[in-house]
Amino acid sequence: MRVCLVYDCLYPWTVGGAERWLRALAEELARAGHEVTYLTRRQWEEGDEPQIPGVRIVVVSRREELYGPDGNRTIGEPLRFGRGVLRHLLRHRRDYDVVHASAAPFFGVLGAGVALTGSGTTLCVDWFEVWSRDYWRRYLGGLRGVVGWAIQRLCARLPQHAFVYSELHRRRLLEEGLRGRATTLTGLYDGPVEPHATQPDPRPLVLFAGRHIPEKRVPAIPPAIAAARLRVPELHALVLGDGPERGDLLAAIDAAGVGDAVEAPGFVATQDVTAAMGRATCLLFPSTREGYGLVVIEAAANGTPSIVVRGEDNAAVELITEGVNGFIAASDAPEDLADAIVRAVEGGAALRARTADWFAREAPRLTIGASARTVLEVYEQVARR
Repeated sequence: MRVCLVYDCLYPWTVGGAERWLRALAEELARAGHEVTYLTRRQWEEGDEPQIPGVRIVVVSRREELYGPDGNRTIGEPLRFGRGVLRHLLRHRRDYDVVHASAAPFFGVLGAGVALTGSGTTLCVDWFEVWSRDYWRRYLGGLRGVVGWAIQRLCARLPQHAFVYSELHRRRLLEEGLRGRATTLTGLYDGPVEPHATQPDPRPLVLFAGRHIPEKRVPAIPPAIAAARLRVPELHALVLGDGPERGDLLAAIDAAGVGDAVEAPGFVATQDVTAAMGRATCLLFPSTREGYGLVVIEAAANGTPSIVVRGEDNAAVELITEGVNGFIAASDAPEDLADAIVRAVEGGAALRARTADWFAREAPRLTIGASARTVLEVYEQVARR
């Protein structure tokens, strides 16, 4: 089968859950003997082009930054990428049996949808998130937010086979008027499926790992640590990552008076993140918006429970079984987060054992390999139809 993958990011030049997934899918398809093309933007220096066995990389737009100073996606880059996708597929639309695109950026999907009209080629779309109209307005502001929501709605109504990664976003996609079928994929984890042997820190340790952007609510961590230390004086925290809200995080550490208890070293090597997960008492992940919540699974692989926050845009709560592999805080208020942290500390070794057992049971369905096999089955069904 001839498959074209469409995404403006390619792992490891750009790092993230969607990047890992599309790269892994490309490799899985190639190993299965399919003819694979990957349309993307340039992310590497001249002469350092990616070499992925069995995968043809086609650059359709120039190298440029994805995010502006505010941490939001820029507008120009996805427009240029969408134009490049449109041009390529207009020339080659009958050269592929399936075109599989990431919903974000939307202009790549629009370009593919327009180019494939009447071609007989099937369009598949990965919907990691479907934002509400209200969230679009909060994210981009009044008119721009409404335009963003309208473009998302238009993409949902293109003829397609959709892949979703949570019940939250499956429901929203159907409400947006999806034209086609939707298949839920349960796995984006690409690590070992056996729980890791870990040695927790002697003092209770709270860990955060991720980008410091508004929706992650990283500045909520220091006041939560201060509140929790009233009951667990030896508690300390490690906040990994960087981003536009790093200054707010450092200010929050000073304001909460926890400079001696909260360390924020910035970005660290992947192996250091993994080691920290193994040492942590819990992962604190107060994000307001998640399409999946991969870090919850990565923490559980180390026997480390997670704390997430209930919210209308947070699909990570679907990965938590309360008291088994973590806790769901009612809000990001210091008292609510502190209550969950104290519960994780009090859970001790028994909670870690339950978390490791949860991972051992669930890991087979949570892997990238499991999702790739489901996608291949869908491709085969499409080919038969």
